[in-house]
Amino acid sequence: MSFNKKDINKLFYSFITIHLILWTLIPSLTNNNLPLDTIEHLAWGSNLDWGFNKHPPAVAFFLEFFYQIFGAQDWAYYLLSQIFVVIAFIIIFKFAEELFKNSNLSLISVLLLESIYFYNYTTPEFNVNVCQLPFWALCVYYAWKLFDKQQINFKDCFWLGVFAAIGFLSKYLFIYLLISIDLLFFYTIFIKKYQKFDFKHLVSLEVFIVLLIPHLIWLTNNDYVTITYGLARAGLEHSNLLDHIIYPLIFLGKQIAILIPFFFMSFFLIKKFKFKISLKDRKLLFLIFINLIPIGLMFLTSMITGSKIRTMWMTPFYLFFGVLIVYVFQTQINLKKLNNFISAFLILFIFSPFAYTYISITETEKRTDYPGKEIATKVQYAWSKNYKAPINVVLGDEWFAGNLSYHLKSRPMWGGAITKNKLNSLSKFICIDTICVGNK
Repeated sequence: MSFNKKDINKLFYSFITIHLILWTLIPSLTNNNLPLDTIEHLAWGSNLDWGFNKHPPAVAFFLEFFYQIFGAQDWAYYLLSQIFVVIAFIIIFKFAEELFKNSNLSLISVLLLESIYFYNYTTPEFNVNVCQLPFWALCVYYAWKLFDKQQINFKDCFWLGVFAAIGFLSKYLFIYLLISIDLLFFYTIFIKKYQKFDFKHLVSLEVFIVLLIPHLIWLTNNDYVTITYGLARAGLEHSNLLDHIIYPLIFLGKQIAILIPFFFMSFFLIKKFKFKISLKDRKLLFLIFINLIPIGLMFLTSMITGSKIRTMWMTPFYLFFGVLIVYVFQTQINLKKLNNFISAFLILFIFSPFAYTYISITETEKRTDYPGKEIATKVQYAWSKNYKAPINVVLGDEWFAGNLSYHLKSRPMWGGAITKNKLNSLSKFICIDTICVGNK
């Protein structure tokens, strides 16, 4: 079962269209409220800054942009998430076409990703992990363009710097990909001397630093709160000697578990698991650096620092795993006998949304079951009985206050935790349980 390039393009765009529609509709129909991270980041978006206490600002910028267009329509944020996933798929497909010069193998490389739950089951929650996906893919793509050409193109360097900056401003862990790309170029230029150093290589770094300046200023002015939060999440404050052994092993075990469906699909694709690895193969060298080195660096981080690597942090790390596996085993793939692979793909493609729907409907204590709209209506009623001015400030944590910021028609600004100074700055306010609403 092999197709010509025109048919492959139709199949690919049909696949990503179905993926986008399916994963937009299902959470829209089965969830009563947006997920925790999306509400939290929308709260940040109501009070945009160049950084926040937990993460850099890109995720809040994208969400606020969509809010200004669609308002409090839950489906819009599920759609936003799928747009980011689909863009990543398109870039991977385009990259694979340039690598393989074979559209059949390019399509298989993307279809394999449907076996990794980071790219389906968890995607309805638009957060910093999903936000990285298109920029991770774009950085790899432009790094490949620079790596593949003997003559360095200024435009490619510029765009690599731009997408690297946006990716880093989505989540600091993006740096693991950037370090891996830097190590690749260092290895090929200064050790193997496959390429000559060109000062245009520095354009990417210059663009990257310039775009980060506003966030770096914010970070300095706010006592590096985002970095200290990340270190606390990794559990470094309470690390002991055993953590340097236990946490890396847990990390490896989780990565193997995540990839079981991936290898299950691969089993139906590859006749014999025979391969040869040669670092003289520049394409394979590139794929190793952008796939395995970032994961290896995460493992080393856990081993050296004794930090706990949370599973969802690895969301973008496997985007090009399909390309790597297909490239390594391409001689073992019989394109005329892909029926079993397609069957395995369809099983996983259907099972994942079915599982999400079942859990969403049957479990009733999830964050997505929170009655955000109803609570916002009650708060608005209590406010309207006392004041005519609109609510333009909410105080409290990102979840409870963030839900009010999102659901109230006046779209009040989230002002952070409740303090006496903040309450004194309001001309009118009322407090209910752990949240306060007011007017400046």
